[in-house]
Amino acid sequence: MLAKRIIPCLDVKDGQTVKGTKFVGLRQAGDPVELGRIYSEQGADELVFLDITASHDGRKTFASMVERVASQLNIPFTVGGGINELADVERMLSAGADKVSINSAALSRPQLIDEIARHYGSQVCVVAIDAHQEHNAQWQCYIHGGRVPVGKDLFQWAHEAQERGAGEILFTSMDHDGVKQGFANDALRRLSDQLTIPIIASGGAGEMSHFRDAFRDGHADAALAASVFHFGEISIPDLKAYLKRENINVRS
Repeated sequence: MLAKRIIPCLDVKDGQTVKGTKFVGLRQAGDPVELGRIYSEQGADELVFLDITASHDGRKTFASMVERVASQLNIPFTVGGGINELADVERMLSAGADKVSINSAALSRPQLIDEIARHYGSQVCVVAIDAHQEHNAQWQCYIHGGRVPVGKDLFQWAHEAQERGAGEILFTSMDHDGVKQGFANDALRRLSDQLTIPIIASGGAGEMSHFRDAFRDGHADAALAASVFHFGEISIPDLKAYLKRENINVRS
């Protein structure tokens, strides 16, 4: 069985790492270059860098910042934010990214998934999905940093993304984001069981057992978190040691 992955996430705004709750109330969490170096040294399996206001602001992710972060890493590096054409993908890969994460642009123009997969391979294309569970229990997708609902069902969209060539799905539950009460394991399990590509869990990590539950109950392939790592609440070496004791297969 493939080892489960632990992935810190750098949400970057105005050159600083930030973190909020349910996508609002952002507070500063440090220099992304320094945090990237620390996580790489601590044994993170990958790093995700999201320019969280690029799509909303209608601009591109800053390649210079991506280059600076990439220079500190020896682990796979995924970059997202403002990527809406192949030229943007090329720019991020040239700056040191291994994969790109697309969200708003993919929902606005799904053919972008096909284009990235065809030109660079599915392994380069991570489709990020921000979803909120509505009053009717349906999970609806949102774009522009969780600001705009698009009337698309989470599970239908994830399946379409896979069929178009996405290599992974990064699912963030907006309801769980920053709340630290655990991941959306029921939705995760449904995604994982319906799809054949890896599912990355995001939104809800507050303690080590939440990672265990995402893997064991949510069937996730990887778990992404931000504030528990940024603010020193959980260290990656301690987390991996805990998961090993819980018989979860993780890399050393």
